[in-house]
Amino acid sequence: MKIAAVIPARYASTRFYGKLLADINGKPMIQWVYEKASQSRNVNEVIVATDDERIFKKVKEFCGDVVMTSAHHNCGTERICEVVKKKDWDLIVNVQGDEPLLQPDMIDQTINPFLIGKESIHIATLKSEIKEEKEIFDPNVVKVVTDLNDFAIYFSRAPIPFNKIKWKDILSNKKELTPGIHFKHIGLYVYTRESLIEFSNLPPTPLEEYEGLEQLRAIENGFRIKVLTTNYNLISVDTPEDLILVRDLLK
Repeated sequence: MKIAAVIPARYASTRFYGKLLADINGKPMIQWVYEKASQSRNVNEVIVATDDERIFKKVKEFCGDVVMTSAHHNCGTERICEVVKKKDWDLIVNVQGDEPLLQPDMIDQTINPFLIGKESIHIATLKSEIKEEKEIFDPNVVKVVTDLNDFAIYFSRAPIPFNKIKWKDILSNKKELTPGIHFKHIGLYVYTRESLIEFSNLPPTPLEEYEGLEQLRAIENGFRIKVLTTNYNLISVDTPEDLILVRDLLK
């Protein structure tokens, strides 16, 4: 199978402008992500897809593969799809450019269900167990609930599943987590070529717009999303404070 990792990269991030070019111990963030993706055993090609000349130039400087895309895309998936339509890849990995702690094993784990081929899968992604109570109630931490076969039932910014006994007083400071029940979504995706193109052509859906979560468009349209559990706990760089933490971790 021809497998490619595409990193959608835009400069104008709302909360942290220009973060993909932020320096992390001598290298821009986008380079850290690119190099991690390149270390995957299953990925044949890694490409940065951007509409910004500054990112394009920086990727060229570290000899990465980069393409310019339209500036009118509404999301990273649309940007990736523009690139995919010109290629003959079988599987496409959507790698977030703001996660420099990404591990190559995570990519390979997410690809693996497609290689085994025992289940009908349109999309695969990852989850990790929530260990801190504050994360379950943090709307910036997306939660996921899966069925008994690890297919996604729902994604939400709300605390799901909600414990009606322990959390009946929502204002209480005591909201003990139940081990193995609460998981946060890690935004690494693997698509089949057909699923990605179909998904990209679909209009936004009600739940997607209500929660502000693009993956709900797939759920609402009946896509089967396999969700694998990882022990890695990624930190997305959304703020300058996140950047300081990641710098320390990568030293």
